[in-house]
Amino acid sequence: MAKRKTPPPPSLPSAALYLRVSTGRQAESDLSIPDQRRQLQDYCKGKAWPMAEEFVEPGNTATDDRRPAFQRMIDTAMAKPPPFHVILVHSFSRFFRDQFLFEFYARKLAKNGVRIVSITQEVGDDPMGVMVRQMMNLFDEYQSRENAKHTLRAMKENARQGFWNGSHPPMGYRVVAAEQRGEKIKKKLEIDPIGAETVRKIYRLALFGVGGSGPMGIKSIATYLNDHNITTRAGGRWGVGTVHHTLTRTTYIGEHVFNSRNWASQELKDETERVVMQVPPLVDRDTFEAVQNAMALRNPRTMAPRFVTSPILLGGICFCSLCGNAMTLRTGKGGAYRYYTCCTKARQGASGCEGMSVRMDLLDASVIDHLENRLLNPERLATMMDNILDRRSEWIDRRRRHVADLRKMSTEADQRLGRLYLSIEQGIIDPTDPSLKQRIAELKSQRDAAEGDAKRAAAAVEKITPTLTPDLLRRFSEATREMFRDDNGAYRRDLIRAVAQKVEMLSPFEAKICGSKVELLRTLASNNGVESTALAVPPLVRRWHPMSDKTKNSADAGAQVHGSEPGWRALLDSNQRPLA
Repeated sequence: MAKRKTPPPPSLPSAALYLRVSTGRQAESDLSIPDQRRQLQDYCKGKAWPMAEEFVEPGNTATDDRRPAFQRMIDTAMAKPPPFHVILVHSFSRFFRDQFLFEFYARKLAKNGVRIVSITQEVGDDPMGVMVRQMMNLFDEYQSRENAKHTLRAMKENARQGFWNGSHPPMGYRVVAAEQRGEKIKKKLEIDPIGAETVRKIYRLALFGVGGSGPMGIKSIATYLNDHNITTRAGGRWGVGTVHHTLTRTTYIGEHVFNSRNWASQELKDETERVVMQVPPLVDRDTFEAVQNAMALRNPRTMAPRFVTSPILLGGICFCSLCGNAMTLRTGKGGAYRYYTCCTKARQGASGCEGMSVRMDLLDASVIDHLENRLLNPERLATMMDNILDRRSEWIDRRRRHVADLRKMSTEADQRLGRLYLSIEQGIIDPTDPSLKQRIAELKSQRDAAEGDAKRAAAAVEKITPTLTPDLLRRFSEATREMFRDDNGAYRRDLIRAVAQKVEMLSPFEAKICGSKVELLRTLASNNGVESTALAVPPLVRRWHPMSDKTKNSADAGAQVHGSEPGWRALLDSNQRPLA
């Protein structure tokens, strides 16, 4: 009788160890990873399981699967045949804190013969064990969401008090310790002189260009910065997105917005969820708003292309006050008469807007007459510019003090470099020290950057704006009046758009002209305000409200907006003739 062969003992499953901590701080302090490793290794020895591989995730959340070591482990486990049959974790929360994703990956791995085992939450593979594991995962997810909610609430309060919550600071700022509360050191942002000068330069380029050449677009600014070896904070090259973000970031006027986007989806959060953190401003609010206005004016979505090249004098800047939409050309009597007519009424009839129509020749003449005789009066120009020039003088004084600080920084870096060279010559420092070369490079970089920024800032202060003398205002007024009478309709149209940005029809007999003081100052600054008055063809932001923040600097937006300064009003009588 033949002997029956004894079957070989089943092979023991090999295990992969997965170790994870939630924050980089935990990983750096070496608190959790070694402890997890020790416990997992002891568990494997107790079960006599061979350890196949180890996957370490230092400082990544378990609420999603965007984890390099995790994805590498999953790819390895899905090989055929798998190199291990068990993924060993300290607790299920180390693997995932999202119940749906946990089950998705657990079932995916199970199909390939790999199971997940927790050394602190041992459950079976039967239906009861699966249900218990799912309940544990739900509690882990709930706890994670609760922790996130309480953490965010604390961070929002921290921001309200003006403290920095972490991450890299915006260019132009640096993080400094502000105060200590218990074991925690609270930090704030302060201005970094070198980076701040780059930010201010970007704003100057957007408003005035190089040497008063005129405002530059975002792409032109990026090209200029790269051509002149002005780098980003990380030492990289500027792109269109980076420049745009710099020009639109409210942090630079002292209002850093915290919690503006959802961390996972990057979607904008509701206004009520955001917190404005007060930081030292880098640019004044007038400059910031002028840049936003200039960017909006260049936005092709703001003004239709047909208005940019339109032969109509007020095309694209004349609006109906009833519905806020544009007034467009309509003709009568076979083209013998031309009117500005509300486009809503023209398209939809009286049900869309009651609308109005105004004789084009009379409105054009009235607008030009009021601009010539009221706005372009030298005394009136001087009065309008007084406040903004006073603020500009204060700004120039601050900039000159900033230039002095930059030059001091450059001198100090050069002196430290000199002392370092002297120490090398005297044999105090070992010239073969590997950190010496890096320190010399840092000091040279600080010295050169501070000196370069000081030169650029000093040059910008001198060119920021001309001195508005009575003679200059008189010449500007005379030259502009002469241009208004030029037969070239396109030239007159561009000039009007450079001086006044909106004509609002209040009724068929009354219009209000609105403009920006900053735009007017920029027009004056362009080639001394005489040779090239129309810097660009500024389109117009359609939705305009008299009491909004964007019109606080309007040159003349009506008496109800600026009580101390009457508005420009072109008045027409019942026969649609200009009133005196």
